[in-house]
Amino acid sequence: MKKSSALLLLASAITITPAFAYEKGDWIIRAGLASVQPNDDSTPLTLNGTELSQLGLGLPRTEASVESNEQLGITLTHMLSQNWGIGLLVATPFSHDVNADALGVKAAEVKHLPPTLTAQYYFNGGNNSFQPFIGAGINYTVFFDEESDSQLNTALAGLGATGNADVDLDSSVGLALEAGFDYRLDDNWLLNLSVWYTDIETTANFETPGLGTISTDVDIDPWVILGSFGYSF
Repeated sequence: MKKSSALLLLASAITITPAFAYEKGDWIIRAGLASVQPNDDSTPLTLNGTELSQLGLGLPRTEASVESNEQLGITLTHMLSQNWGIGLLVATPFSHDVNADALGVKAAEVKHLPPTLTAQYYFNGGNNSFQPFIGAGINYTVFFDEESDSQLNTALAGLGATGNADVDLDSSVGLALEAGFDYRLDDNWLLNLSVWYTDIETTANFETPGLGTISTDVDIDPWVILGSFGYSF
């Protein structure tokens, strides 16, 4: 009898334990700290199409690298059903230092915005406060406020440049993959951790007076990590 009573109490407790799940039509907004961690690679820097190391100037084979940065990240999700949603990642502009590695100089500072649209699948549907999800979609990255650094301009002056380099990075469109989870605290508030891998490829051109064009193709391909609070309605 005691065992039966205990089982009934346990079943009752499970039944009344709230599961703050998502429903079709819900909107979810999340905001927190987003970190862009480049997984970068590049072609050697060239001057007017010839590698710097092959110009007979005693320069090493030089590639570019991109440093990480943290900014405010915001995501918005609209639930199409209990399992499927459409998600959008936006952020305040990220600012990255670009280095010419073997030359040992900072080459430029650039800003970018990486809006990313994904289709998301939530595994637990309407059954659980813990909501892991995955997503896939497309990323568009636009670069702006590109500025060459004084370290690079000083190095280029030693090679005959007559002015500062003018920097331009091409915009990029690529695949984006996403994984993460929400933990619902109540009907509205939640905690979130999300990770994206984005395919970002660009060509960086340094138009240099007196020398010509220094170029490199850069695969930035960053991991984007977001820890945030969220609100659903």
